[in-house]
Amino acid sequence: MEKDKENIQKYKVHSVKYNALMNIILRVSSVIFPLITFPYATRVLGASSYGLVNFVTSVVSYFALVASLGIPAYGIRKCAEVRDAPQKLAENVKELLVINTISLVITYIAFIVILRLVGRFWNNRVLFLISSSAIILQTFGVEWFYEAIEQYDYITLRNIAFKFVSLILLFAFVHSTADVIAYCGITVVGTVGSNILNIIRLPKYVDIKEKTKLNLKQHLKPVFTLFFYYAATTIYTNLDTVMLGFMTNNAVVGYYNSAVKVKTVLVSLITALGAVALPRISYYLGRNEIESFKKLIRSSFGYAFYISLPLAAYFSVEARPVLLFLAGKEYSPAISAMQIITPSIVFIGIGSVTAYQMLIPLKRDDYTMLGAVVGALVDLILNSIFIPKYGAAGAALGTLVAEISVVCVHCVALRDLLPLVIDKLEFLKILLSTGISTAVMVLVCNMLQINNYFAECACSVCVFGVCYILSGIIMKIQTEKDILISVLQKLRMYRNKK
Repeated sequence: MEKDKENIQKYKVHSVKYNALMNIILRVSSVIFPLITFPYATRVLGASSYGLVNFVTSVVSYFALVASLGIPAYGIRKCAEVRDAPQKLAENVKELLVINTISLVITYIAFIVILRLVGRFWNNRVLFLISSSAIILQTFGVEWFYEAIEQYDYITLRNIAFKFVSLILLFAFVHSTADVIAYCGITVVGTVGSNILNIIRLPKYVDIKEKTKLNLKQHLKPVFTLFFYYAATTIYTNLDTVMLGFMTNNAVVGYYNSAVKVKTVLVSLITALGAVALPRISYYLGRNEIESFKKLIRSSFGYAFYISLPLAAYFSVEARPVLLFLAGKEYSPAISAMQIITPSIVFIGIGSVTAYQMLIPLKRDDYTMLGAVVGALVDLILNSIFIPKYGAAGAALGTLVAEISVVCVHCVALRDLLPLVIDKLEFLKILLSTGISTAVMVLVCNMLQINNYFAECACSVCVFGVCYILSGIIMKIQTEKDILISVLQKLRMYRNKK
């Protein structure tokens, strides 16, 4: 009993608001760093080399997915349920690590074989081998464990530190199109390099050396169910890049991924709360605290709507100045792709809540898999039709419709719960506020006729942001009120500490 208490005290579980704040800081850093690295990389490497690295990364992501199976999501849920029982927690971690190691070995053998057989892959084998190191780092990084015990301050600080390292390496070693190999390696460092610290730190929380009887069988069904969900999701999120790579050329892939990069940054902000909510929701459901579960889901939907709707509206309307400022005039063919794909962030935000905060914690994993399969099939069919005709814009359209189809499946599966956790009036207020802010922004920008891309972006952001916040205050949007109160409380606490 004493031993259990000692183990429990090895980490502190913070509030959901604190964890969300930490994750938002992490996500904001994921916005700031690309704002520095993305314009530099696109200009220095050019569309062709930049597209090649994205093509390689997309292919390798499939192998990384197979190696990790469904453990990232399942590990969070399973470990969060038993985090107050140190011995049980340690057993689960060791069992999942064994399963992960077996899948890694099989996957890497398959990767080497396919690398040798496919001519396009073998010609770029150095890039593929460097990028494949992410498979190992992702597998043994056990990020899911630290999320399950809600150590988001550690996760945030560690990731930001490695982003700084990758930023320094980028400016030090990438100066021309010939430095594409160096850029590929730096990309791995920036994305999963910090996972090295995870496995080193793990013995602080879990006694891996202690011999216990492993029960791997209990994990196999949920792990493989979630794997098929992740497989289908990864297929339709990366399929557009892979199909563009085979059906067009590296330059088109580069154009498309410049638009996708912007969308990915925006999505990271929208899904910040969802990432930290999964372990807490699993914990509530494990203790049968249904009202707490509903309250948290209601807040999550409010946050998803409040953030995604204005971002989708702004970046669709202002796609041209934003993209040309960030990537340069060479990437002007990507403007239409960005306008088409940006609205998908609304559906990704909704899908993040329905999948990670409802279906997975409620153990309705079959529906997450069904939604992902439908999305993958829709994306495959539409890409086959539209990519040959419209290139990057066709791939963007396929992704948008795929995201919509996924959310439709989730909504059907959750039709009994959604009316209880979605505030329709709140949604209408946010929608109206977004519409008003967009109209005012367009009117002001047209009147000023700004010719500088940076100046236009700065002006439009200020006008849109001020209008959105003020209209939210006037219409009494509860989500905005909660966010403002939380920020003010944090500032007050910071001043008191001083």
